[in-house]
Amino acid sequence: MDSDTTLYSVEEFDQALVEAVLQEVSLALKEKGYDSTNQIAGYLMSGDPGYISSYRDARKKIVSIDRNRILEFLLKKALGEEN
Repeated sequence: MDSDTTLYSVEEFDQALVEAVLQEVSLALKEKGYDSTNQIAGYLMSGDPGYISSYRDARKKIVSIDRNRILEFLLKKALGEEN
């Protein structure tokens, strides 16, 4: 039996969750023929989930995460400050 303990960072898990949801939502929007960047930006700026299609539960997935968490994730990624 392996006695090594694996430590997981809650922040890393949270970041991975946000990234996975953004990827799934982006793919669903692209499959429906939308510009996923514009649609997600519209949602983040306005808070209106109508920017996100309900196809593949994309709307349900993106609204399950606080918009501030998404914005923080994107900003950290853009500034190269991700973990």
